Amino acid sequence: MAPSHFLLVTFPMQGHINPALQFAKRLLRGGAEVTFATSGSACRRMSKGQTYPEGLHFAAISDGYDDGFKLDDNMAHFMSELKHHGSELLKNLIASRVDEGRPYTCLVYSLLIPWAAGLARELHVPSALLWIQPATVLDMYYYYFYGYGEFIKNNCLDRSCSFELPGLPYKLTSRDLPSFLEPSSSDAYTILLLIFKDQLDSLNQEKNPRILVNTFDSLEPEALRAIDRYNMVGIGPLIPSAFLDGIDPSDTSFGGDLFQRSKNYKDWLDSKAPASVVYVSFGSLAEIPKRQAEELTCSLLDCGRPFLWVIRAKQNGEDKKDGDRLSCMQELEEKGMIVPWCSQLEVLSHPSLGCFVTHCGWNSTLESLALGVPMVAFPQWSDQGTNAKLIEDAWRTGVRVRPNEEGLVEAAEIRRCLETVMSDGERREEMRRNAAKWKELAREAAREGGSSDRNLKAFIQEVGRGCPC
Repeated sequence: MAPSHFLLVTFPMQGHINPALQFAKRLLRGGAEVTFATSGSACRRMSKGQTYPEGLHFAAISDGYDDGFKLDDNMAHFMSELKHHGSELLKNLIASRVDEGRPYTCLVYSLLIPWAAGLARELHVPSALLWIQPATVLDMYYYYFYGYGEFIKNNCLDRSCSFELPGLPYKLTSRDLPSFLEPSSSDAYTILLLIFKDQLDSLNQEKNPRILVNTFDSLEPEALRAIDRYNMVGIGPLIPSAFLDGIDPSDTSFGGDLFQRSKNYKDWLDSKAPASVVYVSFGSLAEIPKRQAEELTCSLLDCGRPFLWVIRAKQNGEDKKDGDRLSCMQELEEKGMIVPWCSQLEVLSHPSLGCFVTHCGWNSTLESLALGVPMVAFPQWSDQGTNAKLIEDAWRTGVRVRPNEEGLVEAAEIRRCLETVMSDGERREEMRRNAAKWKELAREAAREGGSSDRNLKAFIQEVGRGCPC
């Protein structure tokens, strides 16, 4: 009997590619083959200087964006081109496998590409959604679109008003919701919210929608069970094996790193005392405004602790203008270390790390949990406000910044959060105990026989038997 062969298609941004690639590696370890489909620009990035396990194949979507999507590109046009060219590629791939007498076992698609699910139904291929955000966020979108939209909107009129949603064990305010649910004049927000609705509408057309969530059972037990019609199963954390279950010590990176590599930070970290370094990174996409960066600068210089701050190079490769340069850059470089890129997992696993000032992207949040690092939650958009809520109130491994009325997080507020996480005290010790607890639970879920390992094996067996959707 031929091994299972999965067709995995993902949205071409690093935050989507990283967990999808780790999911592919888990499938390979289970004896399957995987064809990984994403845009041509992403495929080229991933192939640079990287080697991948046998059985992993890549298929490039020629979407017309040879340099990749940028934040100032037309979102509607990009999504339309990705759908058009992606559908064409997937149809050809699926047809060729059928002609060879070796059809794909299952099409797995990540979020923001709901058209892949419709294509799978049309071509009679079993499918599953790989949800790369918390189960809690999927619940929130579901309630917003199906029965609780007006309730949520009305409760968000007063930002101090708290409310509850079925099955979720905590009170919420508007800032705890995904940013796309807030009223906005942004065309991109409107487009993305419609895509999330299409994603759930597509799931609702299936008799037995399969949803694989990058979380683990003990992390979000209520959220995974909140929606009766969905069978959500935790298969995470989807991070490299060397930093989690240790089954594959060679699996140390995601591949396809976007930024210049600098190894000097490793020696710098080695020279620092245990749990003394503040690590600051806002991910591969978000860029905080200069005014906010200046407030962060003041807080880092005032706190008197060593810090490692990732300030990415501009996407288009141009040098930063003089007006973009931080006013205290020389002092920053003297008292801390500024890098354009680093291996985040290597940094988070270093014994000198004391806390992570994070934008609360789900990948970064899970990495911090899996490596036992307390956080200063500094959310920007999308699911990050929800993640910050969970970090502070549900898992109690960090503290969340409070912006002023203008939306600016002032230096004094950032300093307060840093002191709470880094200074001696009962709150700091509680966060460190909780961080250690979630680190162990994450590893327990991922190791052989753990909840995520069992859930993934059950999924592979189910689709391998040809069970109907």
